[in-house]
Amino acid sequence: MKVNIISQINSSIKTVLIPVFEIDADVRFNGVTISKLIFSGKKDTHYIYDNNGVIYIFIGVGNDNNYKNIKTIFRRISTKQKDFFINNLVALHVPDLFLNSQVEAAVSGLYLGTYNLGHFKKADIHPFLNTDFELNLIAADSFLAAAQKGFQIARSQLDVFTLVDLPPNVVTPKYLSNWAHESGKKYGFSTEIIGFEACKILGLEAFLSVGKGSDKEPQFVIMHYKPKIIEDNSNLKHIGLVGKGITFDTGGLNIKTAGMLHMKCDMAGGAAVFGAMQLIADLQVPVQITAIVPCCENAVDSKSFLPSDVIQSYAGKSIEIIDTDAEGRLILADALSYLIKNFNPEIIVDIATLTGSSLATFGHECGALFCSNESISKKLQQAGDAVGERLWPLPLWDCYKSDIESDIANVKNYSGKPVAGAISAAKFLEFFTENHASWAHLDVAGVAYGDDEFAKTKHATAFGVHLLTNFIENL
Repeated sequence: MKVNIISQINSSIKTVLIPVFEIDADVRFNGVTISKLIFSGKKDTHYIYDNNGVIYIFIGVGNDNNYKNIKTIFRRISTKQKDFFINNLVALHVPDLFLNSQVEAAVSGLYLGTYNLGHFKKADIHPFLNTDFELNLIAADSFLAAAQKGFQIARSQLDVFTLVDLPPNVVTPKYLSNWAHESGKKYGFSTEIIGFEACKILGLEAFLSVGKGSDKEPQFVIMHYKPKIIEDNSNLKHIGLVGKGITFDTGGLNIKTAGMLHMKCDMAGGAAVFGAMQLIADLQVPVQITAIVPCCENAVDSKSFLPSDVIQSYAGKSIEIIDTDAEGRLILADALSYLIKNFNPEIIVDIATLTGSSLATFGHECGALFCSNESISKKLQQAGDAVGERLWPLPLWDCYKSDIESDIANVKNYSGKPVAGAISAAKFLEFFTENHASWAHLDVAGVAYGDDEFAKTKHATAFGVHLLTNFIENL
């Protein structure tokens, strides 16, 4: 989909999208008048009017509309009214009161509306996905950059939708490492893949312990990005990202008794990092990024690690295994240690579908944020609020250290208590950060995968892609 700017509707335009704020007066546009009794611009409503073969779709955006609302409204129109976009003669009118962010959200929503969860069904391609499709903005030239960015954001989020929603017999650790390699070549970041034998030599024992029950080789994926447009990168901020890449989680020998059907989503944190790397490179954000996604499958086999095992880690610290279903923190521990020891970025953010405790606390409304650096914490919350991917902080108080104390090892991977699970998991990760002054942990178990109006079953949200990118852009 290409985006163009035009000054007014011409005779070739066949479909016009007109956002309307909720008002008390009749709606008027290009000689067409719609009575307020028929359509008032109320949020989540729309009205379709045929005027001599030109289709006008009036889209209610209400009055109090944030970024996420605008994006959802336009995604709905794109999904449910796609029959009106059968050609590329479509225009989006930008109202005088619209801001750049709202144009970005609207275009992003329109492109997200192309997503079809039926990856293994034959289906007609959405018109917006045709390579020659053009969306014409009736707007000032200054809105073109915002519209283009909205398209780029949605493109990365669509890729993450697909990564998370495809089944685990397709999205294996090797599939993810190949995806990262190809995305890096296309968008401009380098990729290093460390396989099983190399991981063993390096001492990534916590990571390998989780993956050894599967016949699918673990892949430790490291990505590096530097902007092409800046010759001297020495003064750029260096950001580290880590994402959990469990392609399927049976729970291991502590096998899950419920919810296993949805465990293909347990790599959604890793997918968010992949998507953010792609988007940041696509936008050429002026920062340096080092990102690690440890990818493996937590399966059940004669080689699986056992409850009560004591395993080693890259940091040289021993870990007592209380529960093999607390595996995500193990692979993140090695990834965080490796990132800090070898690259030492100024700021580190990890993101993971880590605990049911975060879901129990916040439901599907926001992710749990753990960060002792008040400035970083606030910037992450502000970045999330701005794009509709909200976070809320939980404590990292030292009184929770006892939850991960072990008699036999340096630390244990699970408290064994039915309370404060998200906090004890965060304390476990903190143990492997070497007291890094600017580390944040995002537990997104409740928001990375769920139900909404766009499919009949649970599916990916791409939570974190835009949040991480917006956070990094505004450092």
